[in-house]
Amino acid sequence: MNGKLNEIIVLNEGYSYTEDGDDSVMIANCTCTLIKSHDCNIIVDTMTPWDGDLLLQRLQESRLTPDDITWVVSTHGHSDHLGNNNLFLKAKHIVGTNVSQRNRYFVHDFGNAPYRLTDTVEIIGTPGHTLSCVSLLVRASNLAPTGLVAIVGDLFERHQDIADERLWLDAGSEDPAAQRRNRAKLATLADVIIPGHGAPFPVDRQLRDTLNRQATVERSGSGMID
Repeated sequence: MNGKLNEIIVLNEGYSYTEDGDDSVMIANCTCTLIKSHDCNIIVDTMTPWDGDLLLQRLQESRLTPDDITWVVSTHGHSDHLGNNNLFLKAKHIVGTNVSQRNRYFVHDFGNAPYRLTDTVEIIGTPGHTLSCVSLLVRASNLAPTGLVAIVGDLFERHQDIADERLWLDAGSEDPAAQRRNRAKLATLADVIIPGHGAPFPVDRQLRDTLNRQATVERSGSGMID
């Protein structure tokens, strides 16, 4: 990096909640994050198809156009995380564990090795919410100059889902046991987590201990309710 920090900018802070008076309707949009690195620009989770104008405006505020984006990463394939991928036609795209550009697809085993975008930005597999979910690990950034920021999609809904697991379970989880394990793993690695539907939050020892305990209870088969 030659002493330069990655600049992480939250372009849109995500949210999720049930509609008043109707628990069958979820109101939600994802957190959209920009990483300005020394040699590339990365956008993570491009919101819904109805957010194109908002995304273009936020990019303009960061002095970028869609053609300036090198990588588009959708942490998984749900519609609120890839709705504007088509704006970035010069970029290479990663949707979950699928890596492509135009009609060319590149095979990578995310379960066995990280996929490196730069010397300080890499992607790892973090299944749970879906079986093909991925997270970005960013070292040397404005949010954690000597630590690591994890941009995790819906592995975490928001900070509050640590105390109330129903927040992420009710949002849908294809493999709750794997999700608990990967939540604990990412908390062990990261100093800051950017979740799929909320604001960034710092990781401290108490939070790590809580997530490790939840994962341990899951492994022990002691009857934690999914």
